[in-house]
Parts: sequence; C-alpha cells; structure tokens
Amino acid sequence: MQVLVVDDQAAVRSALQLLFELQGLECVAVAAPNEALECVRNLDVGVVIADMNYTKDTTSGAEGRELFRALRALDPELPVILLTAWTSLETAVELVKEGAADYIAKPWDDRKLLLSVSNLLQLQQARRDNLRLRSHDLRVRAQLLERYDVRGLVYQSRAMQEVVSLAVHVAPSDAPVLITGPNGSGKERLAEIVQANSRRKDQPFVRINAGGLPDQLLEAELFGAEPGAFTGATKLRVGRFEAAHGGTLFLDELGNLSASGQMKLLRVLQTGEFQRLGSNTTRKADVRLISATNADLKAEIAAGRFREDLYFRLNVIELEIPPLAQRVDDIEPLAQVFLSRHSATRSFAPEALMALKQHDWPGNVRELENRIQRAVLVGTSEQVQSKDLGFAVSPSHDVQAEPAQVNGDPDPTSVDPPDSPLTQAERAVIEAALTRANGVIARAAAELGLSRQALYRRMTRLGLSVERQVR
Repeated sequence: MQVLVVDDQAAVRSALQLLFELQGLECVAVAAPNEALECVRNLDVGVVIADMNYTKDTTSGAEGRELFRALRALDPELPVILLTAWTSLETAVELVKEGAADYIAKPWDDRKLLLSVSNLLQLQQARRDNLRLRSHDLRVRAQLLERYDVRGLVYQSRAMQEVVSLAVHVAPSDAPVLITGPNGSGKERLAEIVQANSRRKDQPFVRINAGGLPDQLLEAELFGAEPGAFTGATKLRVGRFEAAHGGTLFLDELGNLSASGQMKLLRVLQTGEFQRLGSNTTRKADVRLISATNADLKAEIAAGRFREDLYFRLNVIELEIPPLAQRVDDIEPLAQVFLSRHSATRSFAPEALMALKQHDWPGNVRELENRIQRAVLVGTSEQVQSKDLGFAVSPSHDVQAEPAQVNGDPDPTSVDPPDSPLTQAERAVIEAALTRANGVIARAAAELGLSRQALYRRMTRLGLSVERQVR
C-alpha cells in the first residue's frame, strides 16, 4: 500500500515524501485534487494526506472539503488525514465529524504524523485481510449450499462455517458422531445435516430425547419391550434402534443415560446386537448413531457418572457448536429470518439490532427466536424496538431514572414535590412528547426512551392523561 500526499506546495510534497520513504513506506505525491482522485482510482493507496487549500487566494478549506467528499465517494473506507493551517481548522474539525481519520496542523510533528500513518496502514491491512477472509467464507458457503443439503441452516460466522464443513465432510461415513454445545444452539439441526448428506439419507431418521424419560422407559424406547416386561407394558413396543434399521438414530441429551442404559448402548455399538426388555432373543440393527449433549462428558467420566469406553465409542467425530454469543456474525441474519417468519411487514430499528448483538444469549438460538416472536406480539410500531425484545432500557436513554419501586409502585420518599422545578420540567417534557405523538402512548414512549409501562407510571404520578394532550 502507498501513502498519497496531496499538496500544492512542492516543498511540502518533497518533505513528506522523503519522511515516509526514509521509514520504508512507499509514497506518491501530487499537487492537485484531480490528480489525487486519479491515483486512488489506479493505485493501491492505503492512506491519503491532503492539504485543505489549493488556491492561493482561498483559505477557507472549501477545496479540501470537496476533495475529502470525493475521496469518500470513491472509497468510504479510505482513511484521510487533513493537513490544515489555523485558518481552515474549523473545516477540518467538521470533516473529522464526517469521517476523516485525523487532522494535523502545519507545521506538523514528524513523530506524530508517522505514528498516525503507520496505525492507519495497519488498520487498512487488517480490514483487507478480513474482507479476503469473508470473501473466502462466502465462496465456501456458496459451494456448500450448491453441493450439500444444509437443511436451511442460517449462518455467516467462520465458527459455524467450520462446523458445517466438517459435518458434511464426515456425513458419508458410518462413523458415530457426537455433537456438543449448549442448550438451544442447534445440535438437532446439525444432526439433520449429517443425515441429509449421508448414504442413509433416504432411510429412517429416528430421534429420541434421553433426558425426558425415566430409566426403564428410556431403555424400552431404545431397545423395545415385550408385553409384561414392566408395569404398564401391555403390548409389544418396537424400540428406536429397531425402527432406525438401515438409517440413523439421533440420541439427544446423551449425558442423562443411566448406567444400565450406557452399558446396553455400548453393547449395541460394539456388536450391533440388542435385546428387547423382557426378551432373551438377540436382535441386530444396522444403525448410524448421532448423539448430542450439553454436558461436559469428560467431567462426567471423572465423576464416575459416564463410561469412558462408551465416550470413546461415541466420540469418533465430534462436532462442537459454539454458543451464539461467540458467533455474533450469525445474530443479525438469524434475527432477520425469525422476524420474517413471524411478521411479513416489520423491520428492526438500529438500536434493536445493536441490543441483539450485545446480549449474552444464555438460551442461544432458541432464545433468539423466542425474543423475536415476543417482539412481534408486544410491539406496536412498524420497527421492532429493543424494549419489544424484553431488554431493559438503559437509564441513559431515560428522561430521568425511574424512582425506586415497591410492588411496582413508586417509592413516595423518592418522588419530588409536585411544585418542584424538576417535577414541572418533567411534566412539560412528557406533555410535549404526548402532543407530538397525538396521544399515542407507544410513540411518545419511544421518543422519550421509555417503556409504555414506565410512561404510564410517570403520567399517573404527574396527574397527566392522554386526553388532555390531544387537541
């Protein structure tokens, strides 16, 4: 990358070019804005250092402003450092607000200028590297979508790209797959991807949740049961292994298997044989097993609650799904899909998208969809707001902090007297907002940065009614 210097004074161009080249930085220097734009179009420019004035009888910085905006139009990410004299300082400050990287007064400090340019070039290189990685990831994802069935999985993050790539790569084998990850992260969907791209894709895909059944019922579900095998067993029950013959069995919440269930599962994996409860007849099943758990199986082994030999049988291939909070790039595309699923007309307010990305997501993808569904149900505006998602409104967005509450009511000791200046000012602000909103509480609350409930509480405390504000 090159440093581009734009200045109509030959001495300035020469001094800066020498300064950068002594530091091993390639530098191009031109005298006029049109030459600078041509360089940006045709050269690999990483940073621009631009003077603010190019006409001797002009000191306003207007030409510098025009050049900066033209550079931004060509490449919004190109950093521009402004060289300014005190007469054009106000314009330089204005352009920094518009996105200029920095401004440096003439005569400049060599050390400060070099440090600023060096940092900006490093940022540019990092940005380009990131764009290359994203471009590569998009190509890989497009190839995966073209060649494999990913069951409509929505993702953009590199972390999920690696997980999905491994899943489709190992799918054609019959090796057992262990999917790990927190609750709600999408383990079952990943199991579907493995099945859909396996040689067994046209055979049964049978699911069972090991966490929702008592030991005896779970074993009956897995291996089947003869009539009378246990209390309540009045007819023959075909187990999931038998039902999945020739296909795939997905065993969710593996960590909840009892010791007896673990032993029987190990035997099936070793021999392909099993017995129904209440029967001595040995049966065979050709089943590919995909299991999933949110438990730390190594810790369970250390505690004596899980068989180590079974773990190694199951963990031939491990697919680990990271929590949603560690793959922030997936949050917005997932949220957009969930929103379109529950509403054909709504969109997200920018602050709602920011709130989504900043949330910790302890419930992962499942929590995200639930919050989007909640927002569609409780929201009243065309755009989903962060308060619709159930996120607390920051006090900094409040007109003033809510008073302490007991059982939902304001604490009388914390409320200012009715005739105090603060109370009068608060009443005036709320009245004005209600008038502008034509009495629509949701709109007035959004303008004030409050929830509707908070606005109602304040109106009650101040003795305000909607009708009084609508004329």
